[in-house]
Amino acid sequence: MGSVNSRGHRAEAQVVMMGLDSVGKTTILYKLKGYQEVETLPTVGFNVEPLEAPGCKSLILWDVGGQIQLRATWKDYLEGTDILVYVVDSTDEARLPEAVAELKKVLRDPNMVRVPFLVLANKQEAPDALPLLEIKNRLGLEGLRHHCWELRACSALTGQGLPEALRSLRNLLKSSSNSTATCVSR
Repeated sequence: MGSVNSRGHRAEAQVVMMGLDSVGKTTILYKLKGYQEVETLPTVGFNVEPLEAPGCKSLILWDVGGQIQLRATWKDYLEGTDILVYVVDSTDEARLPEAVAELKKVLRDPNMVRVPFLVLANKQEAPDALPLLEIKNRLGLEGLRHHCWELRACSALTGQGLPEALRSLRNLLKSSSNSTATCVSR
């Protein structure tokens, strides 16, 4: 994907989207691209799409498969990453500890030093979705002081929250390119 030394000097930002399988990553990607409903299958490998985010350089979004057998390859996608988007299923309380463990493993990777990240709490349209504050607490986001991060609620099905997610990406890109910026976590 690129050299760590080139981070911030490219014409486009490298955004890697990860999360467990069946959390809605591919649906989010295609909704952000402006597609209506798209039938998706579990991603084997990755999907990659260019994405325009108003007010910032263009994005190259890598949607990486989240099945357990693919997670060992996640490290291969982190070199040159400008922003990580980590998607969680707000309705899958049973797998939240697994999602936390995988996020922490990714953030410990040497390529993730000073890389900001956005957590998307997907499936918020569902009546049994955990509230954002609960997700924030369960993920232990307040304890991640070495990264700028934001947390956003969204629905890949309805598109709700995705414009705000794009604004968050823009803000995180600006904060990462300005080493003196103070990160505001939400």
